[in-house]
Amino acid sequence: MNKQVVLPRYGILLEKVGENIKLARKRRKLTAVQVAERAGIARYILYLVEKGDACVAMGAYFTVLRVLGLQDDFSRLAADDAFGRKLQDLALL
Repeated sequence: MNKQVVLPRYGILLEKVGENIKLARKRRKLTAVQVAERAGIARYILYLVEKGDACVAMGAYFTVLRVLGLQDDFSRLAADDAFGRKLQDLALL
């Protein structure tokens, strides 16, 4: 895997996402092996997802969220684009 360059504050954000995924798995009383098998990914990839590793493809994150029943959380990513709307409004002037 190629190492992705992520600024420290965004690395912390990714780690938090991974931690949230791990907590969601534990709340459902699922083992890492169970989730990895249901997601069709290697146990090591799930470990990287739960660490918030930037090298893991978004598809793996989505698949794990789907297994946990959290796929709708994925659709909320970038849903509230306040900055983008401001740029769009400026272009309309």
